[in-house]
Amino acid sequence: MKQAMSVIARLTGSAALTLVTLQCHGVELSGQLNLEHRQFFSDGLQGQDKGQSSLVLQPELFWEIGEQSQFTFTPFYRLDSLDDERSHGDIREALYLTYWDDYELRAGIGKVFWGVTESAHLVDVVNQTDAIEAVDGEDKLGQPMLHFTSIKEWGTLDAMMLPYFRERTFAGSDGRLRPTIAVSEDGLYESSREQNHLDFAARYSKMIGDWDVGVSYFQGTDRDPYYRFDSGELKPYYVQAKQFGLDVQGIVGDWLWKLESIYRDSLHHHTGVVTGFEYTVVGALGSVWDVGLIAEYLYDSRGNNSQTIGQNDMFLGTRLALNDADSTEILFGVTQDLDNSDVYNAKLEASSRLTNHLSWRIDGWLFENDTPDDLLYFGRKDDFIEVSLEYYF
Repeated sequence: MKQAMSVIARLTGSAALTLVTLQCHGVELSGQLNLEHRQFFSDGLQGQDKGQSSLVLQPELFWEIGEQSQFTFTPFYRLDSLDDERSHGDIREALYLTYWDDYELRAGIGKVFWGVTESAHLVDVVNQTDAIEAVDGEDKLGQPMLHFTSIKEWGTLDAMMLPYFRERTFAGSDGRLRPTIAVSEDGLYESSREQNHLDFAARYSKMIGDWDVGVSYFQGTDRDPYYRFDSGELKPYYVQAKQFGLDVQGIVGDWLWKLESIYRDSLHHHTGVVTGFEYTVVGALGSVWDVGLIAEYLYDSRGNNSQTIGQNDMFLGTRLALNDADSTEILFGVTQDLDNSDVYNAKLEASSRLTNHLSWRIDGWLFENDTPDDLLYFGRKDDFIEVSLEYYF
């Protein structure tokens, strides 16, 4: 640990000197360096180790080009002690932005987030999931794109051309949180153009009173793969899809109401819904704390054929914000399968600042599953707690 902290000090010290130099030329360097350790409660089903440590580096270079354009470059790299597949790099963002009047144009590699609910993001279809980063699927790979935005009184319109498909990342044979048979890197495609298929995405959004409403459309290679056995290997199969999405979020007093719904025409036509609320108790028990009570229902018309969790599930959680100088927050939630009482998972997220540059984070997951035909039965021995020390420069 002392050696690792010494490396951090040298890197951050160098970064600080670089930052002073670059700011003189309209360029800013920032980013973060993380030390992370996952401790699993049991050996893996295939005999994998209980411990998994990582070093993560994600700098960000921001360049202001003139008065109406800028460039952002955000590379990412993780070095993992257990899984060679989890040791990987990516360009999260290499994006040129120019803007004029009520319009914006972005070109390069970027990230776009759509969604309002806590337990799942059905409408978030632009970027591919970086599945070896986290269990919740919220970490994304950078997506090549040409992205046009129009911001008018009648609403905001986003239109994107996505010229290259990113395959999902999967844990290797030595990794945890994977099926009994490790997923192959050799993906299969419905389209003869494979990764070079040109995809399209668009979204219209508008504030109507206290309600934020978004309608979206996607056509191209489905980011969620199906799986096929081919030549003795378990391979991801990426089909062509058309998806219509709706997301709604409204504030009514201390209530925050949320809805995400999709209709997807792919290998299986299906409808998905996540809806619920978050009620905030401001100044709970006479303190300065805010307590959020979260409840969401998840539905997928494919039932047991669904490739994702949440075909008929309930998520219940609570969010605690201490409103202290260190921005301490805690989130705890449980997702219960309503068809099988023995199938549920629980998650814990907690974070706080130590200094202006140093923070800690704790993430924990528990997987309870005694139903062999359930999608996540393979993860029943993968309960873990992860502790992270994060340095921001």
